[in-house]
Amino acid sequence: MTVDKSPTHILQNEETIAAIMTRIKRAQGQLGGIVRMLEEGRNCDEIVTQMSAVSKAVHTAAFTLISASLEECIIEGRSDQKAVSEKLRKLFLSLA
Repeated sequence: MTVDKSPTHILQNEETIAAIMTRIKRAQGQLGGIVRMLEEGRNCDEIVTQMSAVSKAVHTAAFTLISASLEECIIEGRSDQKAVSEKLRKLFLSLA
């Protein structure tokens, strides 16, 4: 296994971390709800609606993480700012 040694950023803003965690926990609960809906034989429309909500919640959390990390990276004035920004850009595009 190879270890990625490219520059990284660890989000520091506690409020943003808490907001992301809240969104992910909500998505986790929605996933449990989807499992129950499938077990109960609920209709496809309801299930797909819930799946869409989970997908949106996860993507929003990821976009929030990337944008907050990029903002911190710029504010910090890191010496490897360009490399970290490029890595974050690639992460952002991986979600598109």
